[in-house]
Amino acid sequence: MTWDTDFAISILPELMRGLWVTIQAVALGMSIALVLGLGWALARRSPRRFLAWPASAFVEVVRSTPLLVQIYFLYYALPSIGLRLSAFPTGVLALGLHYSTYATEVYRAGIESVPRGQWEASRAVNLTRAETYRHVILPQAIPPVVPALGNYLIAMFKDTPMLSAITVLEILRRSQIIGKESFRFLEPLTIVGIAYLLLSLLSARLVSRLERHLGRIQAPGLEGATS
Repeated sequence: MTWDTDFAISILPELMRGLWVTIQAVALGMSIALVLGLGWALARRSPRRFLAWPASAFVEVVRSTPLLVQIYFLYYALPSIGLRLSAFPTGVLALGLHYSTYATEVYRAGIESVPRGQWEASRAVNLTRAETYRHVILPQAIPPVVPALGNYLIAMFKDTPMLSAITVLEILRRSQIIGKESFRFLEPLTIVGIAYLLLSLLSARLVSRLERHLGRIQAPGLEGATS
């Protein structure tokens, strides 16, 4: 089979629609992962056991089971208890929950890297635990872990084809449909591979720029929180 440029051009609009679905799923899923990941990390560090234990259990269960199993569970099992979502929201939720557990460990490492003296000094000036996190700890903990979070962004792009298991028509699934209908797989799969490569390179570039930008911002520490 040889490359057919005319055929490749003709299928681009359909593949671009799939690419847009992929980008939306990753953007929404990563947003959920970043927010929930921070929530799990703070809950696990809470002195209140009713917060720390359930958060730790959830993180361990999700990290120890495959993403595909979680996608199937959310899509097929939750309706039995009255929770019904269409395919795309279910896929986004599955990506967000799955990667939030990995983001949790990244946040934890960042928080634990903050010198212990910052906590002690915060207590000395009567900052609450919430104020300490908001004004002192997190501004110092998050910038160093941006590259690690960026790696999970790239990994999420690579996992979006799993959403086709619940009929989400992302770019790879659309390429498969095109191939089955035309009996030509070279062009659609090549375009998909190039698209994923470009998305990964672009994501890495954006993360690198964000890292440099945050590196130019001086973390306020205790002085910034009390000034």
